[in-house]
Amino acid sequence: MSVNLTLLIVMGALYACGIYLILERSLTRVLLGLMLLANATNLLILSTGGYAGLAPFFTKDTPAGDYNDPLPQALILTSIVISFAVTAFMLGIIYRTWVLARQDDIQDDVEDLRVAETPSFDAEDDAEIPAETSEFPLATVTAGGREMPAEQAAAEEQPGSPTIESGPEGGKK
Repeated sequence: MSVNLTLLIVMGALYACGIYLILERSLTRVLLGLMLLANATNLLILSTGGYAGLAPFFTKDTPAGDYNDPLPQALILTSIVISFAVTAFMLGIIYRTWVLARQDDIQDDVEDLRVAETPSFDAEDDAEIPAETSEFPLATVTAGGREMPAEQAAAEEQPGSPTIESGPEGGKK
């Protein structure tokens, strides 16, 4: 399979321009970037479809290798429908933003700015040895007037443990 170099260059330029426009603060430019990305994706799917062949209608005289694969065409059609829906949704958002605020730019949120100013190192989460933050450390446990390690206390709570003494709370004596 040979891919046309011009098609690849156009596809790369559409992807580059689309990503650049998506990173802008204007909703209209974001919409144009999404449209360019959708068209570049359509070209990508078209180029993966291979050579143009015969229409996918069956006749007994045509060998199976001469037919065109209809799957890339169906994927492109689906992509066109989805990109149309996203474009309509974005146009609704742009219109609503223009009606409410008379501006097309996205403003910085106060909470986003606060989060951006916090340091990225968190002493508790990024420490090599996590610090015990519980009010009740589980090194030793006092139960029934005796002190025992936490692992042994956990083993006593298992059903059928031989260390549990039968008592009047439901056990046999």
